Amino acid sequence: MNQIISNTPKTKVLRILFLLLIAISQPIMGQWSPSGDKIKTKWAEKITPDTVLSEYPRPIMERDEWKNLNGLWDYAIQKKGSTAPTNYQGKILVPFAVESSLSGVMKEVGTDKELWYNTTFEVSSSWKNQAILLHFGAVDWETVVWVNGIKVGSHLGGYTPFSFDITPFLVDGPQQLTVKVWDPTSDGPQPRGKQVNKPEGIWYTSVTGIWQTVWIEPVSKKHIEHIKTVPDIDNGIIKVLPIVKGVEYGDIIEVVVFEGDNEVTTAKAAVGEELVLSVPNAKLWSPESPFLYDLKIKILSNNDVVDEVESYVGMRKISMKKDAFGIVRMQLNNEDYFQFGPLDQGWWPDGLYTAPSDDALKYDIEKTKELGFNMIRKHVKVEPARWYTHCDRLGILVWQDMPSGDKSPQWQNHNYFDGSELKRSAVSEKIYRTEWKDIMDYLYSYPSIVVWVPFNEAWGQFKTEEITEWTKAYDSNRLVNSASGGNFYRTGDIVDLHNYPGPDMYLYDAQRVNVLGEYGGIGLPLKNHLWKPDNNWGYVKFKNSKETTAEYVKYAKELKKLVKAGFSAAVYTQTTDVEGEVNGFMTYDRKVDKMNIKEVKTVNMEVINALNHQ
Repeated sequence: MNQIISNTPKTKVLRILFLLLIAISQPIMGQWSPSGDKIKTKWAEKITPDTVLSEYPRPIMERDEWKNLNGLWDYAIQKKGSTAPTNYQGKILVPFAVESSLSGVMKEVGTDKELWYNTTFEVSSSWKNQAILLHFGAVDWETVVWVNGIKVGSHLGGYTPFSFDITPFLVDGPQQLTVKVWDPTSDGPQPRGKQVNKPEGIWYTSVTGIWQTVWIEPVSKKHIEHIKTVPDIDNGIIKVLPIVKGVEYGDIIEVVVFEGDNEVTTAKAAVGEELVLSVPNAKLWSPESPFLYDLKIKILSNNDVVDEVESYVGMRKISMKKDAFGIVRMQLNNEDYFQFGPLDQGWWPDGLYTAPSDDALKYDIEKTKELGFNMIRKHVKVEPARWYTHCDRLGILVWQDMPSGDKSPQWQNHNYFDGSELKRSAVSEKIYRTEWKDIMDYLYSYPSIVVWVPFNEAWGQFKTEEITEWTKAYDSNRLVNSASGGNFYRTGDIVDLHNYPGPDMYLYDAQRVNVLGEYGGIGLPLKNHLWKPDNNWGYVKFKNSKETTAEYVKYAKELKKLVKAGFSAAVYTQTTDVEGEVNGFMTYDRKVDKMNIKEVKTVNMEVINALNHQ
């Protein structure tokens, strides 16, 4: 039956209003689309500005109420030192860096310019009489923030979260948020990882500005700022130290430990005191069995709950011990345990530092497990909090690098260093020490992290012994790998060799854990999945998956022999292709597995199990 459309005056008015609505909405919808013609992941195709990275950003310390501020903001790039722009240049999709395709901008900023953002947001009326915290997951590098025209604070550092209590500066109606960012990238001494102003080879595109979720959260004036947990499997206890704000004498912290829905134990203490909770016959966390206990942590004031967060903890221990042959081995939960995983750089062709979705963020970890690995080395980058929670829940060990920066001294990687160390400026040294401590504080309670890596190769390496000993003292519950493939000193817990393409043990320390921190780099360029049309490289290159897999298996069997000779861990380069590097298990867009996964997993398990079958 044909539909009969009325043409009455009322209908005409409604039709006009409908057309006006479409006309108004189309420019808004058309303000964002991915920029450029570079390859993209499948997740990029599903992005909508109003739902981008909408998951709760910090699952290790979760509250019920929050508001995501990701989405389309105004942006402008202008000369460094200028006042706030009167007119903005367009829209940028937060939280993607301005150089990325998914930002919708894909422009360089440079050392002599600054990136400005502006947006508005509403604060729920139900949050009245609560403190409102404004959270930034990470912004690279120097950030200044205004709320309703009032400067509320600043932050230095590209890899750690920071927050401001914006309650006193709120007004009735919409709130205006303005952010200014300056990032010198490779022109400055700050931690930057593999970002450079002129990317080539193993050096990649700059990442400037907001690159993790921005959000607000209502809290009591008395609230928990941070949680520090330490599992102790030898004594069957969990130590919990909540960092709190606004509390007064007489306020109490309560911690309850759950196994599923069942309460295991509980404890109370005055605010500021460490709580010790007994967990008898604890279920241990490992890659094979990643069991997590849930925590509920409350602030009690006059017997009223004024703040409550949910968290979790994994009962695990990382240590080292000489085996029957006198070889120092890494141990997990007091048993010799060979750690084997890929070098994971955490780069994306569409989002650069930022995964296009939470599913994408988790995908690389799932693929690593599928390949039979039990560890990831997070290479000169720090990830959003959700990435570490995914590692905790899926069961993967993490070696956490400090992002590199500044210049490099002479590199001597085949013997103990006898040259002159880099002398950083006082400013550079302060920047390094501050951000390294901030990173450790940020990641302290994630059970998946088992090794700290202050330096990679000789990149920015300075005062090695001092930095190593400080790191060890600040967190005595993890191992410290002073300089992965770097200039070696008789300090720390690990001697970490790099050798390409095949495995080799050219240096051995009888007093430390010996590991192969990088090897491999087998290249396979695949048409239609390349960041660059040419000049792609790997340490060795092959023409098809069969050849590439065969070479990987050959190296793995060589590595297996070296496990018995003394290696206690190994890291293969790398998880995915990255820009001009084509040596990943997957293409950069994650659309093709370049090796036979079944064969890789089989030989990987042989390597891991070699330690237990000597």
